[in-house]
Amino acid sequence: MTKPTASDDMDSIYHIKVIIKDTEPAIWRTIQVPSHVTLYKMHRILQIVMGWQNSHLHEFVIDGKSYGESHPEYGLEMKTERRARLDELVPKENGVFFYDYNLDEGWRHVLLVEKVLRREPGVHYPRCVAGERACPPEDCGGTRGYKELLEIITNPEDVEYEETMAWLGGSFDPKAFDLEGVSQQLKKIR
Repeated sequence: MTKPTASDDMDSIYHIKVIIKDTEPAIWRTIQVPSHVTLYKMHRILQIVMGWQNSHLHEFVIDGKSYGESHPEYGLEMKTERRARLDELVPKENGVFFYDYNLDEGWRHVLLVEKVLRREPGVHYPRCVAGERACPPEDCGGTRGYKELLEIITNPEDVEYEETMAWLGGSFDPKAFDLEGVSQQLKKIR
């Protein structure tokens, strides 16, 4: 397969590995998105593929610059994500950038553009092609809180087990990832 050129921007697809930093074993997804996607739409895509609920502030960090929605009341000044195109900010393979979600808990996602591909006819983009492990529950306390949560739910003798399981709605499988379910949700993004 030949690599796309700059004139093929609208036909270029970024094959991106997304990993939630400091999770062990790693929580990750591999997605394919049009290279010209805006960061605003990329936020929506990441919420779906990772399993977040879009209930917290977020930002993209690319070359030391923050993109998102500014919130002066929180001291957050960012460049707008609505017109910021991924191919203009991360223009080639092996480009790395970050997506931070729930700025209080600090869920940092490392995104690596592994390949630049040509659009396949008849394929809907964005799409998720692989992934492992469930998204951590919202508001569980960041990576440290998530690690503690996992320790609690694997030990029914823990004094916090029943309360934690009730907070989780009765069950939580940290190994679960529903690729088909994610794929169906992504089909709603145009």
